[in-house]
Amino acid sequence: MASAAEQLAANMSLGTFAKATELKKRIWFTLGALIVYRLGTYIPLPGIDPHVLQDLFRQNQGGILGMFDMLAGGGLSRMAIFALNIMPYISASIILQLMSAISPQMEALKKEGESGRKKINQYTRYLTVIITAMQAYGIAVGLESMSSSMGPAVPDAGWFFRFTTVVTLVGGTLFLMWLGEQITARGVGNGISLIIFTGIVANLPHALAATLELGRTGALHPAVIIGILVMAVVVVAFIVFMERAQRRLLVQYPKRQMGNRVYGGESTHLPLKINTSGVIPPIFASSILLLPSTVAQFSADTGPAWMREITAWLGHGQPLYMAMFAALIIFFSFFYTAVVFNPADTAENLKKHGGFIPGIRPGKNTSDYLDYVLTRLTVLGAGYLVFISILPEFLISRFSVPFYFGGTSLLIVVTVTMDTVAQIQSHLLAHQYEGLIKKSKLRGKRKA
Repeated sequence: MASAAEQLAANMSLGTFAKATELKKRIWFTLGALIVYRLGTYIPLPGIDPHVLQDLFRQNQGGILGMFDMLAGGGLSRMAIFALNIMPYISASIILQLMSAISPQMEALKKEGESGRKKINQYTRYLTVIITAMQAYGIAVGLESMSSSMGPAVPDAGWFFRFTTVVTLVGGTLFLMWLGEQITARGVGNGISLIIFTGIVANLPHALAATLELGRTGALHPAVIIGILVMAVVVVAFIVFMERAQRRLLVQYPKRQMGNRVYGGESTHLPLKINTSGVIPPIFASSILLLPSTVAQFSADTGPAWMREITAWLGHGQPLYMAMFAALIIFFSFFYTAVVFNPADTAENLKKHGGFIPGIRPGKNTSDYLDYVLTRLTVLGAGYLVFISILPEFLISRFSVPFYFGGTSLLIVVTVTMDTVAQIQSHLLAHQYEGLIKKSKLRGKRKA
């Protein structure tokens, strides 16, 4: 028999959506904020020659710079004020989460509730400013050393250009950080994820056109293009299946007699997702690999020989890059799962409420069993993320296919879409519940 929530979900329609005024305001706010973000990716940094920069980027986009530009929504190739996108904020979040797992002071701060969360967010913002300033200065120095047959990328190099670049890029990243928080609070979905999602989706038509152009010029056989498009559809279906897959553990509650009535005795399920960490591990792994590899590629032509070797090792399809990427994804899969789900706390909560897993003693045995099951699920989830994320590396190295038809980009697009749709459905359910409550109150008044 369907639950009340499922019955309400089945009764949803366009009419229900039209009546949800609060939800429509949230959706319009989200769309407006994302339009502002996209406009910012077309405002270039002051003091650079955009034509020279495009020519240089066209020569180096086969490397990891292409992935950075994908996550930045094209802002890096245009060297816009949002060129660093939200990546410094993600890097700061990684560092703070690692510190909370290592430092007792940060762990205690995390357990303080809302006040502790606000302090950690404040520390994250401060660290974001430091990381962004360092990356912005590195980009400014790298731009000054770049030139092509059309001339230098920075006509008037010097400390004034470096200062304006650092201030502009830091301001752009902080604005995106604030914009993402506003989308989360006043819009629909996770603001940070939606910003990355928008950048990828905005460049999908260009990627499709580039792939078709390869077929027109004969660089790719039409059968290969059809195979890649079919593979993209299969990958999307596989991502949806894995993101919805979960292991349900049976939880039983004993019967209790209070007076003449018997309470409890029901059973429920504890759902454990195969991919508990979601899209976080590939994004975290990409953000960590982007900084050293970007510096290496920007200075590969003018730097020492060892810098050129690093650039070659970090190219697509190279064993070093893929090994580091896979190792970081596996690490963050286990780390973020440990942050999100604590078996000891879950076992303690079940024990307090009288729940138990059949065949497992409450307390430490339940905690060990949950940890055992969660570890096995995380191994599957990490393997799935590694497969999806490494897949485009083979496509790019073998067929020179754009990033957008492989792993990380499709994973972000599908996962963020599913999360946003789920939030929209929850808002519609809340609106329907409010309508039912209002109707019941009106009926009660009429009877009185």
